[in-house]
Amino acid sequence: MPITETAENPEWDRVVTAKSGLLDLNLAELWRYRDLIYLFVKRDFVAIYKQTILGPLWFLIQPILSTLVFTIIFGNIAKLPTDNIPPFLFYLCGLVAWSYFSDCLTKSAATFSGNAGIFSKVYFPRLTVPIANALTNLITFAIQFGLFLAVLAYFTWKGAPIETSWRVVILPLLLLQMAMLGIGFGCIVSSLTTRYRDLAMLLSFFVQLWMYASCVLFPLSLYPKEWHWLLVLNPMVPVIESFRFAFLGAGTVEVYQLVSGAIVSLVVFVVGIIVFRHVEKTFSDTI
Repeated sequence: MPITETAENPEWDRVVTAKSGLLDLNLAELWRYRDLIYLFVKRDFVAIYKQTILGPLWFLIQPILSTLVFTIIFGNIAKLPTDNIPPFLFYLCGLVAWSYFSDCLTKSAATFSGNAGIFSKVYFPRLTVPIANALTNLITFAIQFGLFLAVLAYFTWKGAPIETSWRVVILPLLLLQMAMLGIGFGCIVSSLTTRYRDLAMLLSFFVQLWMYASCVLFPLSLYPKEWHWLLVLNPMVPVIESFRFAFLGAGTVEVYQLVSGAIVSLVVFVVGIIVFRHVEKTFSDTI
């Protein structure tokens, strides 16, 4: 229930009222709670690697180790094509983009189960939690993106066939699409797990399979062109391909792919918000 201002009783600053609709985002209320979002972001970012020896270095170590494994297995052993891009750079590019989306999904999926205690004690807009998760993941993305740019600069200096273009300006739109897709799916999963806990157990397996189907480890050009329309129904395929095309000059990107990916992401986001809004009213009875 959103909190609205009232002049009927001077003793009250806000009044909790019923929602006016399933897709009532109430952006004004979310803006009033921006300080709470900031606190959630600070809490989550600091807590990720708290009490670890290497601390924030894990933000860089994880993508480097994963990229090395992918390079050895898929590049050197399986010898999958990488559109003439150095395998390490190819895999790192896809992994950095994918990590932002997967983090948004998995963390949003734990919104109800991970915050049941505080949700049942005090009112605040529940959407502040997945929004804070997306912003926290954006900080992580910025750190890993800096690593990617450093590796990109190194391979460019070594003379690798890389063509970074003006299309890099599309990066904010790609991040927005990934955030919407991750929050949307995460809200759906979080809402369903209030009744079906098994979904939480299957989530990591599902995300892993989704990564293999999203051109993170191989280019879209590996498949026959007549099948591209089917593959890009996965909205992460055009995102990953666009990310590579903008920064590396390699990838298969067409306008219809970008449009279809954006539409699917928007639909998932809207459905996720509707389901989330419906479940938040009664989740404390089933969690």
